[in-house]
Amino acid sequence: MAEDIWQVLAKAKYLDWEKHSTERLWRMESLKEACETALQEHHFLTGTLEEDSNRSDNEYSEQIKLLSEVFSQATVADTPTDVPDYLCCQITFEIFRDPVITPSGVTYERAVLVEHLHKVGNFDPVTREPLKEHQLVPNLAIKEAVQAYLKEHSWAHKLN
Repeated sequence: MAEDIWQVLAKAKYLDWEKHSTERLWRMESLKEACETALQEHHFLTGTLEEDSNRSDNEYSEQIKLLSEVFSQATVADTPTDVPDYLCCQITFEIFRDPVITPSGVTYERAVLVEHLHKVGNFDPVTREPLKEHQLVPNLAIKEAVQAYLKEHSWAHKLN
């Protein structure tokens, strides 16, 4: 049941991000176009808009280039990329929801590791060292890191 709740919440957060991201990107593009137009008008009115627009060393071209870089950087958090490996389970390759750390220092998703212990055997799937369920400790540092990452990168909710 907890898994179902988590899935519904993740989907809702992703859909919320998708809606707001589309709106933000549209507003950013409109603002970028307005800035480019204002910059062009400024250089036209001041007489600094050079006739030879193929030259890349003129002030207007440099400002347009810088403006594009600024707007590109502003959209980085809204651009889906690969989630850092340390935030993902080594078995499922999904973002952690309930990470636990084993005595050997490897972090796994609790439900997946418990299933492994019950179905496959009482050993760590990576290190093969003996392991019992009572030895699992919540990895609160990773859990907080995942929460911080998801707060900044809501698109990552879709990966689960």
